[in-house]
Amino acid sequence: MIIKTLASGSKGNCSIILCDNTKILVDIGISYLKLKRKLEELNLRLDDFSALLITHAHTDHIKGLSSLTKSTNLKVYIPKQMYIDLEEQIHHNNIEFITDNFQIGDIGIDLIHTSHDATSSVGYIMTYRDKGLVYITDTGYINRKYLEKMRKKDIYLIESNHDEKMLMEGPYPYYLKQRVISDVGHLSNKTTAKYLENLIGDNTKYIILAHLSEKNNTEQLALSATKEKLGNKKIQVLIAKQDEESPYIEV
Repeated sequence: MIIKTLASGSKGNCSIILCDNTKILVDIGISYLKLKRKLEELNLRLDDFSALLITHAHTDHIKGLSSLTKSTNLKVYIPKQMYIDLEEQIHHNNIEFITDNFQIGDIGIDLIHTSHDATSSVGYIMTYRDKGLVYITDTGYINRKYLEKMRKKDIYLIESNHDEKMLMEGPYPYYLKQRVISDVGHLSNKTTAKYLENLIGDNTKYIILAHLSEKNNTEQLALSATKEKLGNKKIQVLIAKQDEESPYIEV
């Protein structure tokens, strides 16, 4: 199982998951042409992919969706409720509606219903053979009913959006600060670190901190918060960046 982030942040999000014969895109918050170019540089084509998963319908996660579905036959997998936000972006024929547990090729997927200010917002637990990946962005908190399913995975990609002090002392207007820290906003460095402390297991190899705010966070603050909770555990912690692809991360 391999994950690579192509973009991560408030200006656009997109990742690829590669598992032998099954390849999945997660979000297309960059333009269709930019995605094509990035894949070509990696010797990949959109025809290689089995599906596009969407976490939610905010622009930084679906910017290139309309162009992609007009230009390819790639199926878009979403919960039925999410289509309310996507009717203007995508034709019904391009959609595969998903339940809380489903399969794409060789990859088993469980939905995590996240808490964000969108009609429908989800994260994913992906399982390939004996390897597991948790993928969560854009949520104010994680419902405790999902925590047991999320434990002891090999890779965690999870948002570490803001430093609380930077946010409250920063340039955002008051109403926007309240949105970010609300239950339908974003996870702070501190909150993410606490979740990870209780989720990781002996087989956890990588943590990818994603969706960092440009104005309310720094890479060092995000890394420090998580590494403090990990103690001496030998887990590699990486930052998913807005304008720079991650390395291939493989387990």
